Amino acid sequence: MKKVLVLMGGWSAEREVSLVSGKAVSGALKERGYDTTDFDFRKGGVKRLLQRLDPAPDAVFNALHGRFGEDGAVQGLLDLLEVPYTHSGLLASALAMHKPTAKRLFAAAGLRCPEGLAIERAELVRGDPMPRPYVVKPANEGSSVGVHIVRAGDNRPPIGDGEGGGEIMVERFIEGRELTVAVMGERALAVTELRPKQGFYDYSAKYTAGLTDHLIPAPVPAAVHETAMAMAREAHRTLGCRGVSRADLRYDDRAGGPEGLYLLEVNTQPGMTPLSLVPEQAAHVGIPFGELVSWMVEHAQWGA
Repeated sequence: MKKVLVLMGGWSAEREVSLVSGKAVSGALKERGYDTTDFDFRKGGVKRLLQRLDPAPDAVFNALHGRFGEDGAVQGLLDLLEVPYTHSGLLASALAMHKPTAKRLFAAAGLRCPEGLAIERAELVRGDPMPRPYVVKPANEGSSVGVHIVRAGDNRPPIGDGEGGGEIMVERFIEGRELTVAVMGERALAVTELRPKQGFYDYSAKYTAGLTDHLIPAPVPAAVHETAMAMAREAHRTLGCRGVSRADLRYDDRAGGPEGLYLLEVNTQPGMTPLSLVPEQAAHVGIPFGELVSWMVEHAQWGA
């Protein structure tokens, strides 16, 4: 019986989501016969974590979200200890989490992304850094934490509410539809369209039941569907991801074809909550939740 330590919690803005993900994973692994131990990784808890890793489990299921959990920090610690863990390694995790760097790599790989630039948050006080509408987001957060859309006629300060650190990403807002594609190993699973019932697909829309409709498969032309799947696979490979990742895209349907698709970012540790998109797409292609998470454990490894 394999011993699995499930890491959850953390101290980023996504702590509560991580706890829900971790508990769902732990329960499913138990049902599949794994000997699981849950670990709520709190700030200052590195010494406690090291104690839990001695003796080392057969694998760590990393259900942490946000900074210090999916940015390469924990991955580096586990690499030093030579403990296998789920999801991407240190380098891919760090690259994906830092949006400006990931965007440069995607562009070099020929993947279409919205035009954008990295600036210090204080620079927004001086005025619009690009024509409206544009999106403002922290350079290294996930789950749409701290994201704002600044539109023409919007007279509130685009500086936002002060979330995240000093560096931010500003990029052209792509009108149209929100799409997402999960990648499992080398396989793109499905394309989902996300239709928030109000506003845009922000943190609340992601994690509050009933606020967003998930349309799977997305009602888009076949060529758009295939291109979205191909872009997600290529983004996964470009960053050097392993295990499961999820690519988020926008589709400007006024273009009528694949030229309206734009890659926004890749999440190397997508959520595993009851509302999460990766389990939903896996189920859509015939992979139950328990099979999905056990596959992730069986493919856990340490190193780049």
